[in-house]
Amino acid sequence: MATTTITIGDRQFVLDQDKAEAAYAAKRVINGRNTMFFNILPLKYQWAYDLYKKMKANHWEPEQIPMQKDCEQWRDPDTTEIERWIIKMAIGYFSAAEGIVGDNILHVVRELITAPELKLVLGRHAHEENIHADSLVYMISSLGINPHECEAMFEDVATIKNKTDFVVSNSRALRRDLDLTLPENKRALAKNIFLFGQCMEGTQFYGLFGMVLALYRQNKFPGIGQMFSYTLRDESNHIEVFRNLLMDLVDENPEIWTEDFREDLRETMREAVKLEKEFIRDCLPVAAVGLTLEEFLTYIDYIGDRRLQGVGLEPLNGIIQNPLPWLSEMMGMKIEGNFFEAHVSEYRKGGDFAAVSDDEF
Repeated sequence: MATTTITIGDRQFVLDQDKAEAAYAAKRVINGRNTMFFNILPLKYQWAYDLYKKMKANHWEPEQIPMQKDCEQWRDPDTTEIERWIIKMAIGYFSAAEGIVGDNILHVVRELITAPELKLVLGRHAHEENIHADSLVYMISSLGINPHECEAMFEDVATIKNKTDFVVSNSRALRRDLDLTLPENKRALAKNIFLFGQCMEGTQFYGLFGMVLALYRQNKFPGIGQMFSYTLRDESNHIEVFRNLLMDLVDENPEIWTEDFREDLRETMREAVKLEKEFIRDCLPVAAVGLTLEEFLTYIDYIGDRRLQGVGLEPLNGIIQNPLPWLSEMMGMKIEGNFFEAHVSEYRKGGDFAAVSDDEF
């Protein structure tokens, strides 16, 4: 048995190195050492701690962003009702959607994983969802929008309700004690992580993100545009958190990564893209911000396929060029070329990662 003895005055403390190493080895995404002590050290999932630090360094508060120009433009008779509709729609959708994501993190994912450093970064993730929700309150109060009007949009617009039901039904089904030794329950959790990280935050948020940033590009509603650009920067980290989490879950439980399950995830993304396109056609006056409907819908295809490739799945549409490169430039996000080098294992035969370049999202 390997031990270390520390002498302090007339007292000796014997530290059991084998026991400590066994505790480290017992760290797992799920079914790991479960303790009331939040033993982050030694770190096993370094990426989680690194992302936590990165997310913390990106901290922002809505009140830091001036809204005077936005208020002037909101009251300006030259501002069109279509432009106001886009802002109301963005506030209405995200005011509830951010809460749905945060709720799923706290009451599903964070409850089921066992490694403390993973709980740490997920706690930060949930906190950022609160900041995003707070920013929407700040927008509403600054512009004097009736909050019930935004809520009614979320409740009464069918294509928004369809997107919501798509994710909420999955989250609700996992709010129970799960036997995570069963492959079907492991797959259910993995699908939840994929659904919220790659489909909802990673794809279905991008229709409205694109519309608000298109206005921002035209120097309209600069405060709101700035807050949405900060939110989108946060979302890029959230996507990375859930992508890493899914990959480590599969690494540790390779039996779940079957051909049928991979295809199920692809079909889940197909449905996510379909619902987002229906929402765009129904609610977003794309031409009003200088875009064409075809290129905007193609952009959603592009984003969905990037998310699939990011977790080692075949794209739905083959190779698509980004039809809105300016939007990616405004987002200021890059995919790290070496992101997946630490995630290479035999189970991905038949589902190997596509090449990931430094192209923008």
